[in-house]
Amino acid sequence: MGLSSTLYNAVLKRTSTYTLALVTAAFFFERTFDLATEKLFENYNEGKLWKHIKDNYQ
Repeated sequence: MGLSSTLYNAVLKRTSTYTLALVTAAFFFERTFDLATEKLFENYNEGKLWKHIKDNYQ
């Protein structure tokens, strides 16, 4: 009960802090998701992207 009441009193009790927490969480989630999918895309397409093969054509 202690953790939930602390979370409620610190973040969820006021609309402004709840909104700030949501915006902050959304920003960090978006950034993390973007970096993870970019890394996955580059690993899947290793050797096929221009930055990997441009030395062959210059």
